[in-house]
Amino acid sequence: MKYELTYKRYAENAILIEWPAKIDKNTLQDLVIYKEIIKKESVKEIIEIIFTYNSLLIFYKFTIENIYDEFFVLKSLYLKSFMPQERETKLWKIPVCYSPALAPDLEAFAKVKSCTVEEVISLHTTPIYDVYFLGFLPGFCYLGGLDDRLCLPRKNMPSSKVKKGAVAVGGNQTGIYPMDSPGGWHVIGACPLNFFDSNQEVPCFVLPGDNIQFISIKENEYNDISSKVKAGNYLINSTIS
Repeated sequence: MKYELTYKRYAENAILIEWPAKIDKNTLQDLVIYKEIIKKESVKEIIEIIFTYNSLLIFYKFTIENIYDEFFVLKSLYLKSFMPQERETKLWKIPVCYSPALAPDLEAFAKVKSCTVEEVISLHTTPIYDVYFLGFLPGFCYLGGLDDRLCLPRKNMPSSKVKKGAVAVGGNQTGIYPMDSPGGWHVIGACPLNFFDSNQEVPCFVLPGDNIQFISIKENEYNDISSKVKAGNYLINSTIS
């Protein structure tokens, strides 16, 4: 699907590319493919590309002297995105424990949504979520695909500390806190995995364009996986999506 993109100078060494202001899977795929082509073709000139739901922000190593020449180069690269592309994405099976002992907001969340805890778990683990981008915190995945029946506005009073691994819902989104942080989302589960490790060559194993499915586990399984993760011998379950 071809989009009418807008190209704007963002700074002396940056260009902002924007898609129509909506969140959907087609836009996501277009963004991912275009970003990969830009990185491949312009690797020597670019410092960083920042990814959001409907934009790419490109930072160059140099001051852009002629912005229209650079727009022309980027538009030419966009045309390449309609050629067949080989890109391997993954479906990550992410274990989540929904025990109230690890999910402080789960029972209240279920009550507000007029559901049982079991219904919340079922609704949360059924979808295949799209990873749109990483942000807010290093390794925090913005996911699309939350069941409408689980949508709930953020808390009126954010929590001063949400624990690392907290699986939470805020508005029409769900996600996993990769580290301890203040936060206003409703914590309905806990994940024992590390979503950000600065010691790794790729600090976050999940990439935009990948998919995530949550797998419900018991508290003893959570503790067992946590021990294996700390020992560095837990293999995250994934398949090619």
